[in-house]
Amino acid sequence: MKIYIQDGDMITVTAPVGGVTSGQGLLVGSLFGVVASNAAEGEAVEIATMGVFDLPKDAAMVIDQSDRVAWDDTAKEITLPGIGLYPVGIAVTAAGNGTTTVRVRLDGIATAAA
Repeated sequence: MKIYIQDGDMITVTAPVGGVTSGQGLLVGSLFGVVASNAAEGEAVEIATMGVFDLPKDAAMVIDQSDRVAWDDTAKEITLPGIGLYPVGIAVTAAGNGTTTVRVRLDGIATAAA
């Protein structure tokens, strides 16, 4: 098919001010993904928009398995949905008080702050 470009699980974006590190969450407009490799500011970098990833969360936050989760772009971590946060997926494991990561299945759809 002439018009087919790619599956869309990995998207190439431009690294923001300060650059990016492999494994970090990245919000680019309405697109959220996990950075595949380190990149300096302005360089092309791929982000995974689908898949299951261990992402940072506030240690005091309690997230249950199957909770919808959102990205806090200020704190650069996963949290429960709320005003000003970007819905990104579903928690596939519980992450209680004292844990600093949560396993998330990314939806791979456009997001916007609630």
